[in-house]
Amino acid sequence: MSFSSKMKEDLSKISNLNNKELVKYELIGYLISNNTVCDKKNIFYSTVNEYNINRFSKLISNLNILDFKIEVKGKTFKIILPRIENIEEITYKENDIELSSEYQKFLERIDKMNEQEEQAIKSLIRGVFLGSGSVNNPENKYHLEIILSTESNATCIASVLKKMSINMKELKRKNGYSLYIKDGEEISKFLAFIGANSAVLKFEEIRVIRDVKNNVNRKVNCETANLNKTVQAAVRQIEIIKKIQNEGKFDNMPDTLKEIATLRLENPDASLIELGQMLKDPIGKSGVNHRLKQIEMWQQDKD
Repeated sequence: MSFSSKMKEDLSKISNLNNKELVKYELIGYLISNNTVCDKKNIFYSTVNEYNINRFSKLISNLNILDFKIEVKGKTFKIILPRIENIEEITYKENDIELSSEYQKFLERIDKMNEQEEQAIKSLIRGVFLGSGSVNNPENKYHLEIILSTESNATCIASVLKKMSINMKELKRKNGYSLYIKDGEEISKFLAFIGANSAVLKFEEIRVIRDVKNNVNRKVNCETANLNKTVQAAVRQIEIIKKIQNEGKFDNMPDTLKEIATLRLENPDASLIELGQMLKDPIGKSGVNHRLKQIEMWQQDKD
């Protein structure tokens, strides 16, 4: 089972069905998702996730909507029910269902939500996610996405989430309007907001392990790159010193340069710090680097 499916299974088991107000808002979330369409008589919700279809059927049954049927075709579940006319927060627009303009204006006016309003919003967002949302396994990449039926729905949901300090980006797709997050911390905040507590713990566990691995890899890559630079520099220094020797000019160099040159030839793998400590009068890394550069400049002058 995928990470996303397991999370939806956990969400579908949330026991808030005794609160009809919250049930209504979760259902609204399903209805404005991109997996729901309508005609003049009926509403059609389709999904390949059995937990989604079971949750949807529980929501409408809880609201005393019993005239529905479920069809199964291949791996796709479809639930069909008559258009719901007594939910004032939604409106029907051609084949899609939108949040009503009055409800959108209400959400826009809310600055600081009270407890009841926040619980309603959480239920609405949870329904939207269950309806047409997905989240990648964080072991692979951070990506959470919800596809909504209309631009109006997407913009409104994004605005509401922003008030809850959750930032989602919007993108128009061929099959609807996408809200997505690619940041691990933001995804974790979103999951916690909709009540996916088990998923949050698992997500954070994987995220911590992944981040530690990435940090270790970056450090190893950095150290490897630095080592390669050190080796390349040492090889170049040795080549210059040997060239000076072969040309019979080694003894003409100043004593300080001859001393560091001899140490470099005898210790090809030593770091600049280690070379500096080997000198009769020890010096630091920058001092050693300066003397080795002087050898190169001295050799160029003599050429």
